[in-house]
Amino acid sequence: MITNPTPQRALRGHRPERLSQRAATTGDYVGRLAERLTDRDRWLARMLYEHKVLTTHQIVEIAWPSARAANLRLLQLYKWRLIDRFQPFVTYGAAPMHYVLDVAGATVLARQDGLDPRDLHYKHERAIGIAHSLRLAHTVGTNAFFTALIARSRRPQAPGQLTAWWSEARCGKHFGDIVRPDGYGRWHEQLRAVEWFLEFDFGTERPDRVGGKLAGYAKLATSTGITTPVLVWVPTARRESRLRHALTAARADLDDPSLVPMATSSADFLDGHQADPTVARWQPLDPRQPGPRRLRLIELATAWPHLAPLNTASAAPGPASDTDPASGLLPPTPLAPGPQARHPGG
Repeated sequence: MITNPTPQRALRGHRPERLSQRAATTGDYVGRLAERLTDRDRWLARMLYEHKVLTTHQIVEIAWPSARAANLRLLQLYKWRLIDRFQPFVTYGAAPMHYVLDVAGATVLARQDGLDPRDLHYKHERAIGIAHSLRLAHTVGTNAFFTALIARSRRPQAPGQLTAWWSEARCGKHFGDIVRPDGYGRWHEQLRAVEWFLEFDFGTERPDRVGGKLAGYAKLATSTGITTPVLVWVPTARRESRLRHALTAARADLDDPSLVPMATSSADFLDGHQADPTVARWQPLDPRQPGPRRLRLIELATAWPHLAPLNTASAAPGPASDTDPASGLLPPTPLAPGPQARHPGG
């Protein structure tokens, strides 16, 4: 009411008390964290360093048995400044909480790998600044593709497992002068394995510009001697149809189209399976067969006969070494430490 206005402090939600950035990076404080952090906590910090941002839902599906258990632990890690968080504005409803790496988490990661924290080139302002990035939705969507694969890996009696996940940043540091995919992954299932570069399409680029990326993938295959399939994930079936025409035309212009094996899928294909990239939803790009049947993810391992079978005994990616060439930091394993981790063979 006008005569009894609500105090300003009542309009703000409760914010847990946290240390300053300077205090959270001291040797004494990081030493005290050593006895409080679990292997899963450290793994989550490494995941956030690698992939920049994860939502509450994504963190729950890759590492915790329930949302309540995850939220309780995430609140504690937030208080300890291992992680930071923000909630984007949305027109309707409420967006999930988004988590990024905080200063104590970066210091813990560096010490764990025997590095100086400055070697990580971490800045808290840049990490939390993704909240204002025009690529936030794209980054979250790309990460959701891979966290869905991790969630599938964690299911009881799951036949497959995601054994490698590289971020866009790691791919860029290895071969960004040629091509910059949105991610790299490898999936093992029933003694077979398939690897791919991901192009996560939001429908914001012209189809011909997406097709223009194929020349870079062909150049990468020529320079490395390794042919890696490219999977294109699009939002709708209509967009997929338009994009396939553009990709077919661009692929025909290559000197050797076999250097860029491709398959596409749309998020609205197969009702009830939108969040599962492993089901029969992938359509290889083959002009000789304009409408082949949709394949499961692992069936792509045999979709291109000219590709040599992958070594299923190794979970390591093939295009380059694992270590980040800029910081020397190893990538996190896709599965969190714990009883759910299984042998890549399934």
